[in-house]
Amino acid sequence: MYSLVRILPWARLLREQVPAFGLAFVIAEVFYKFHSFTLETLAFLATWGVIDALIQAARHLAGAHNSAIGARRS
Repeated sequence: MYSLVRILPWARLLREQVPAFGLAFVIAEVFYKFHSFTLETLAFLATWGVIDALIQAARHLAGAHNSAIGARRS
């Protein structure tokens, strides 16, 4: 976690990780009732990872789409 905060610029953390963290937190609070702190924490972290992966994939696809549009205009 320290490395994540140290390596990524603040703007990127706010743009990508805060929404992923917030959505994962809400999902965990609402749906995860394992009666075990450890299991709920692991499920939360896994959810955060999946949401982050989806955000990264969407950014990659949007970047590829924008590049394709720019290439057609040239």
